[in-house]
Amino acid sequence: MRKYWVAGAIGVGLSLCFIGLLVVGTYSAAAGLVGGAGGGGAVGLAKGAVPAKYQRLVQEWGNLCPAINPALLAAQLYQESGWDPDVVSPAQAQGIAQFIPGTWAAHGVDGDKDGDRDVWDPQDAIPSAATYDCKLAGYVDDVPGDQTKNMLAAYNAGAYAVIKYGGVPPYRETQNYVKVITTLQQSFARPVGRVEPSKQAAAAIYYAQQKLGTKYLWGGNGTPEQQGRFDCSGLTQAAYRSVGIELPRVANDQYNAGEHPSRDQLMPGDLVFFSDDLTNSRAIRHVGIYVGGGYMINAPYTGAVIRFDKIDTPDYFGATRVTEDGAKSLPTDLPTGRKSDT
Repeated sequence: MRKYWVAGAIGVGLSLCFIGLLVVGTYSAAAGLVGGAGGGGAVGLAKGAVPAKYQRLVQEWGNLCPAINPALLAAQLYQESGWDPDVVSPAQAQGIAQFIPGTWAAHGVDGDKDGDRDVWDPQDAIPSAATYDCKLAGYVDDVPGDQTKNMLAAYNAGAYAVIKYGGVPPYRETQNYVKVITTLQQSFARPVGRVEPSKQAAAAIYYAQQKLGTKYLWGGNGTPEQQGRFDCSGLTQAAYRSVGIELPRVANDQYNAGEHPSRDQLMPGDLVFFSDDLTNSRAIRHVGIYVGGGYMINAPYTGAVIRFDKIDTPDYFGATRVTEDGAKSLPTDLPTGRKSDT
């Protein structure tokens, strides 16, 4: 449940004028920034994007060779397992890096130098994932094109296919895999400079503001059977669905739907997140839609209504600027996802 240290509700009548100005401002701000502000490149990992207990490993081994970086390695691990070190796939892929037994036997390394190679131990599995990536990059080193994309294609389709086609092969699955991982890495990278504004932000806010005053419902998706009621992530999912972007159902998965602007770079339409553990995005338990001026629209908790609240509380975790490609890159069956939030 979202904890509140600051009372932030505003009357619905006043809020309609307030939100109207913010929606207009969103379009104006986006128009002013689109031409000159890119997403920038990674200089490190975004705050809390990698759980604290794995951050050192990912940062260290993500720099093992030029074809990978910490954000890319994090994206692969998240896509494979959602940071769950105990998961087993239907294909019997095992652990946080999802190695099948044959691949582990050939490429697993003793990352922590304790005398064994344990696929279930992230201290071994994360170094093994980085080592395997770099080995694949070496296999296709002479192939024209982007080294990282060729490495990812080799991971998915095999090095022979990349060599045969002189780059990413024309397989839909492989091309999609390369796009997914290279897009998803942006949500794990700490941006340099300003993050590009969202073109859909104002319309998502407009949807949410139409729901002001609606009673909260845990697990609510806004269906007629639920009298149009929402919980926190149900509301944000519906708001972005209204502009053609399909977000995951729960807040901790929604965090990875785009890059992460800093607090002083927030723009209306950004998703803002809250957690009791500020070092781990998988522990996020609440989300709202930022509207400017330090306020968000959110579905707070049972007994409350959808309303404005301040975001500057001790449990503020961070923000995400949602993109269509970012949302499409997210896995749909993470084992660590919860059914609903708040």
